Order: sequence, then C-alpha cells, then structure tokens
Amino acid sequence: MAHSTPRGENPGAGAAGSGKRAQNKLENRRAILTAAREVFAEIGYEAASVRDIIGRTGLASGTFYNYYRSKEEIARAIASDAAERLRPILRAQREGATDFAGYLIGIIRVYFQFIVDEQLALHTTRQLAERYPRVRIQTPAAAAVFDELRSSIEFVMQRDPGLRVDVEYLTAAVIGVAREIGERMLARQPLDIDGAAAFAANLILRGLPAVPRVEP
Repeated sequence: MAHSTPRGENPGAGAAGSGKRAQNKLENRRAILTAAREVFAEIGYEAASVRDIIGRTGLASGTFYNYYRSKEEIARAIASDAAERLRPILRAQREGATDFAGYLIGIIRVYFQFIVDEQLALHTTRQLAERYPRVRIQTPAAAAVFDELRSSIEFVMQRDPGLRVDVEYLTAAVIGVAREIGERMLARQPLDIDGAAAFAANLILRGLPAVPRVEP
C-alpha cells in the first residue's frame, strides 16, 4: 500500500537537515582546533585561555562548550588530529625503503616537512622562528604513531641482517631526536629542512655501530 507524503513536506528534508548539521559540527570543530593552534603559536600554551580561543573562532561560548570543555581537551584533540594525519605519511616511506639509512632520512624529512606545513598553514602575525613550540601531549593516536614507526623500523631492518638492535629503544631515539631537532629547526632562519634531516639521521646512523646487537 502506497503512503502519501503530507502536503508541504519534503521527504528528503530530514536527511538534508541531518547532513547540514553534521557539516556544521565538522566546520565548528575545525574552526576551534585551527584557532587554538594559532593562539598557542602566538602566545604559548601556558598563557593561552579558552577565552582567547573562543574569540578567535567567532563562535558563541555556548557553542564552543558543546565541543570542548577545557584548553587541555583541545590540546589533546590537536595532538590526536596531527598524529592521525602523520601516520599514513610515515607508513608510505616504508613501502619504498630499500635500506635503513635511506628509510631513516626519509621519515625524518617528511616529518620535518609535515611540521613546517602545519605551521605555515596558520594565520598568525608571528614569524615562523618567533612562534611558541608546539604542544606535546600523549594520546592514543600518538601511541599508534609510535607503534607504526616501530613496526616499520622492524620491517626495514629485516632487509639488513647486520642491523639487529633493540627496536623499541631505537624507535624512541628516532622520535626524540626528530622532535627536538624539529623544534630547533622551526626556530631558525633561514629554514633548512634538508640540513636538519641530514643532521638528525646522521646522528642516529653514526651512533648505531656502538649499539649492542640483539638476536634475530
């Protein structure tokens, strides 16, 4: 039996309205995270307040608190968002790796390019070298990046039987060196991604001969 549509009602209006609401939520969330990145870059995470972030978004306070309850929650969301976007970039480097040295400098360079692009995308009056360091917060997404890198290092090492070291320690070393040198690189002018990547990779590679080997 056919059902008639009540006069004046559009059968697709409910779905369209739901889609529009979802899109608005996505745009509001993006606006908040972008505003927070810009505020943190300009005045630093510690000095920044929720009021500063809300003022940059143009949203009402009530709308803002529908998404995030605190500055710390925003920082975690920023860290998770960045880690989720970085993970496939790092994974792609593994596919084309033929040796560990080439893989290492490749992942460090794409990471440095990633953090530079993140900073250059911000609309702020501060020069790149004058911006505050990025906020570091551990999240499940960041832990997934560690696991992704560890499995990739292990995978690439299988192609080099002479390079058997503690993969967990090496992964932590790569992340630590890349983070610290990456922050220093952002603070320098002129910006030199290749030089920073070569320094970081060589620091690790030249130290590897002194690291104890482990059984396969």
